[in-house]
Amino acid sequence: MAQIHPKVEEYVNNSADFAKPILSHLRKLVHTTCPDVEETWKWSFPNFTYKGAILCSMAAFKQHCSFGFWKASLMDDPDGILLAQGDSGMGNLGKITSLKDLPKDAILKKYIKSAMLLNEEGIKKAPIVKPIEKKEIITPSYFVDALADNPDAKAVFDTFSYSNRKEYIEWFEDAKTEVTRDKRVAQAIEWIAEGKTRNWKYKNR
Repeated sequence: MAQIHPKVEEYVNNSADFAKPILSHLRKLVHTTCPDVEETWKWSFPNFTYKGAILCSMAAFKQHCSFGFWKASLMDDPDGILLAQGDSGMGNLGKITSLKDLPKDAILKKYIKSAMLLNEEGIKKAPIVKPIEKKEIITPSYFVDALADNPDAKAVFDTFSYSNRKEYIEWFEDAKTEVTRDKRVAQAIEWIAEGKTRNWKYKNR
């Protein structure tokens, strides 16, 4: 096998007895199907790269092994062997406890070639886009009423950033008594009408 990585060699040799034949078989199959594949060591387990991108990976756990294609979500699955990542531990082939749990070599080779084609064509996985959480802050009714009595302060407060509004409201809510809260509200109305943020004294230093 070409492009052998010493860490991968060590990983396979030091794996549990049940895992050694599984990892060795998968490793050989990948190299046989894709002679130009390169072994790499990422995330503390063996990965195989082709054309500068990850092709597939394998790993051994206490009681099972796993094997997965980096771009499985983009691959066709005519034989129905691909599971979503995380459905059964890491990987797309389920929990592999012996060679009998693996699909036939001909099927795996077909899928490896499919993954190779994606890398050859430079097709990339779509980036995971995290939904942007809309920042909202609830203005207490007592402060809404205070702003209503001072249009200038309300006009400024409405233009404040989320963080500036939050600082004032948290200041009110942290008050131990209603009397203290009302004093803070009165002071805030005065400052806000002048365009000042909650911590304006410190920002001017």
